[in-house]
Amino acid sequence: MIASLAAFTAVALITPLLARWLGRRVFAVIALLPAAVFVLLLTWLPGVLAGTPVVEVVPWIPALDIALSFRVDALALLLALIVTGVGALVLLYCVHYFADDEPALGRFAALLLAFAGVMFGLVTADDVFILFTFWEATSVLSYLLIGHYTGRKESRGAALQALTVTTFGGLAMLVGLVILAVAGGTTSLAELIANPVTGAAGEWAIALVLLGAISKSALVPFHFWLPAAMAAPTPVSAYLHAAAMVKAGVYLVARLAPGYADLEVWHPIVVGLGALTMLVGGWRALRQYDLKLLLAYGTVSQLGFLIMVTGFGTRDAALAGVALLLAHALFKAALFLVVGIVDHAAGTRDWRKLSGLGRRMPVIATIAFLAAASMAGVPPLLGFVAKEAVFTAFLEAVAAGDAWAWVALIGAFTGSVLTVAYTVRFLWGAFFSKRDVAATPLHAGNPAIATAPGLLAATSLAAAFAVPFIEPLLAGYADELPGGHEYHLALWHGFEPALAISAVVFAIGALLVWGRQRVARLQASVAPLLDSARGYLGIVSIVDRVAASITTAVQSRGLPGYLAIIIVVFIGGLGTVSVMNTSWPSDIRPFDYPAQPFLALVMGIAAIAAATVRQRMSAVLLVSVTGYGLVLLFGMSGAPDLALTQALVETIVLVVFVLVLRRLPKQIAQRNPPVHRVARAVIGTVAGIVMAVLGLVALGARIRPTIAEGLPALALEAHGTNIVNVMLVDVRAWDTLGEISVLVAVATGVASLIFVSGRTGAAPRLDAVAGVNRRDLLRPVPEPAWSIRAPRTSLADTAGETDVAGEAAETRQTWLLAGRTISPRNRSILIEVLVRLLFHPAIIVSVYLLFVGHNAPGGGFAGGLLAGLALVARYLAGGRYELGEAAPVDAGRLLGTGLLLAAGTAAGALLFGGPVFESAWFETEVPVLGTISIGTSTLFDIGVYLVVVGLVLDILRSLGGEVDRQEERQPDDEELAEDDGRSEGPEFAGGAEYADGAHLPNAGSQPNTGSQPNPEEARR
Repeated sequence: MIASLAAFTAVALITPLLARWLGRRVFAVIALLPAAVFVLLLTWLPGVLAGTPVVEVVPWIPALDIALSFRVDALALLLALIVTGVGALVLLYCVHYFADDEPALGRFAALLLAFAGVMFGLVTADDVFILFTFWEATSVLSYLLIGHYTGRKESRGAALQALTVTTFGGLAMLVGLVILAVAGGTTSLAELIANPVTGAAGEWAIALVLLGAISKSALVPFHFWLPAAMAAPTPVSAYLHAAAMVKAGVYLVARLAPGYADLEVWHPIVVGLGALTMLVGGWRALRQYDLKLLLAYGTVSQLGFLIMVTGFGTRDAALAGVALLLAHALFKAALFLVVGIVDHAAGTRDWRKLSGLGRRMPVIATIAFLAAASMAGVPPLLGFVAKEAVFTAFLEAVAAGDAWAWVALIGAFTGSVLTVAYTVRFLWGAFFSKRDVAATPLHAGNPAIATAPGLLAATSLAAAFAVPFIEPLLAGYADELPGGHEYHLALWHGFEPALAISAVVFAIGALLVWGRQRVARLQASVAPLLDSARGYLGIVSIVDRVAASITTAVQSRGLPGYLAIIIVVFIGGLGTVSVMNTSWPSDIRPFDYPAQPFLALVMGIAAIAAATVRQRMSAVLLVSVTGYGLVLLFGMSGAPDLALTQALVETIVLVVFVLVLRRLPKQIAQRNPPVHRVARAVIGTVAGIVMAVLGLVALGARIRPTIAEGLPALALEAHGTNIVNVMLVDVRAWDTLGEISVLVAVATGVASLIFVSGRTGAAPRLDAVAGVNRRDLLRPVPEPAWSIRAPRTSLADTAGETDVAGEAAETRQTWLLAGRTISPRNRSILIEVLVRLLFHPAIIVSVYLLFVGHNAPGGGFAGGLLAGLALVARYLAGGRYELGEAAPVDAGRLLGTGLLLAAGTAAGALLFGGPVFESAWFETEVPVLGTISIGTSTLFDIGVYLVVVGLVLDILRSLGGEVDRQEERQPDDEELAEDDGRSEGPEFAGGAEYADGAHLPNAGSQPNTGSQPNPEEARR
């Protein structure tokens, strides 16, 4: 099972790549995997029928008793066969359903295959928390599949609605599973069912678990998300909403029924809501004109039926329930696929526009009639066998005096009548000729598209005759419930009460069809009593309005007011706690070195000055004084790692501030002068006092011995002598993984704010400039390399005078490849020389810090920051083209590779049976170098290094290079006015186009800055 799940994961990851080569044929290739797993499951059938389930267990988190535990018994095998068998057929159907130019075809194929793997994991998982993980993964994948057509508002809304409803239900379910695991003393689902949790804990836990089940299986009042999800492509509807996702709730109810069907909370939810859902879904289906929506409401009705029968709690009802579950997966998947074929051929799913399809599409019509007959319970199909078993089981329960049996029987009878009626409505609307509708024009399609629905419909027919061979698998589960073992599934039981009930069902259903106009008028006159969709939209609307009101009230005064609220809450909360504190330190040492009070004084003055100066750049530099002062304090306190990291971080932050300030006015609040200065000063001062008091409280609050004494031994055990680095990459690696994930999110967020469309790719290189030869750029030239009109920076410039020194700098040999792309007035040969000399040593030192971090100050974070600073220097000295030459890689790839490498070391230990993040080392003796020790923590640190470098590179591309490009494409009005007719707006005639979208102007036509070279001059 674990190998099968790994195969699903691996194939899903490479599917987008395969789709580039194979197009829509990729579906046929990946369908081989679920088909192979289907065959593998069949080989397990004899052992499972003999009462020996297939079990695989790999310890994962022993402290929490969580293991990768999987168990295939009769019920799990049945669901797994449905998931893989129907999944393979749906994937084959996609070969003919989609075109090669379908947008995001590879992503869709990968997601659909991944969903099949996740469902396989869900129905075979034995650990309740592993089950929950797969449970929530189905919600995420269904969100992505339902929202496949990202350009359609209804698709995005339906996907979000499905995710919201099922996720909230899943969170309630998680609480219930935690209660069960704690009260039962195990996380094994099989053990929790064999030894059920009773009492109040069991009642509450099962109620919460059932809440998750009914939300996933779309029972009232959560039924509204399923019809809305029909905005998804038809293969998604056929698989997720007929044979896979919605079956998860049914599976969970069936799984828990042997142990918990006797609880008081069980029958009101399972039987009561199941019967109500069957009626609501059937009633709504009779009002639909869209064939897909009709089937969707029919699915809602059938899901209520399935939950009610499988959760009823008797052996015969369970047998009927799993038979109905199999029948439903076959006929409903086939019908959805048929609707997709009709939609492709006719161009519509509205049956009011369809006429005469039955005679012109006889094969498709035959498939639809077989599947629909099984849905209505017409003999000789599997749906009839299952429905007869349902009526018999409920009649026996009524005879036994079970009060809930009456609710179930009446609900099943009435719902079956509605099922017959909407089945006829579907067939008549899709395939019959209508007097007032002209024959629908059809588009020719590939006949092979009928293969998958044809096999499903044929299986519904064949299974009815082969039911004696299928029953042992179904009975393998049903025999776990009480109620005897007398009833057997059969196509013909003779004349019995269940057959009479079926006859009455067909008769009343026929009356509804005959009087369909009266029924329609009745439905139109009756207001919907249960319209959960409006309730959902109302709740969402209320949340939006409340959020908008709070945001307006809190942020109406801008950033200062917003920060004031945060700080005041901080003062009120923690300030009150600190005043009430009684654990004060007994000994306070003011300082360790005489220089520390002086540093504190300088930092304080700088902080006050930063709050009072009017220029943004001055404020940023003053704030950085406090940061560098902290570097010195860390160094004096014997924390070189912290000092090194703080220095690098402070420098990076300073650069980021400088990059951002280019687009902001020089003066702070030059239009809106600050108000409430005294109040702000008081708030800031009090916040600082509270923070200082909290520091004192923390020093005196320790009541346990410190763990610091054990850290050296832990570091040596991890083959390291630098305790700080060992803590980051070994002891607290989970925290570090979370932190670098935040860095990836930050980089993505910054880039999303800056880039208008698409943030992939590296920084632009000189190759983007037509005619540029790198060797020419490194030689001095007798005339200006580029004819550039630089921005005015002095009074002399405005008077038309020439910057002789700047022009002379053009003819000097450049020390950087892209040096001459910078305006001569903005170039600094001194900076270019320094960057040229220091860049490569800085990179070498950064790699050194990376690899020595386990035993000396450094590590992946510090090394990555130093490499990032080297890239910053290249950008500042030579512009975005120099950045592209220094790091010609996609920042997103660096971020993804680093995160994958770090996470891979976490999961790698699982492959060898160890816990997550268990370290391993390889040591060897190397001449000259001595003992070399490389472990998984080193690989983790390399991942951190790549993430940090990718973050800096992405920020430089976003706040640096992309802002430069946007400024060049949007010259100010003054520059445009002086262009003397050679330009027409931001882009100039006769120019070339850069690969990154920037425009290459003609000589002398640079609108704002001097960062674009002239190709004609470059060729000279």
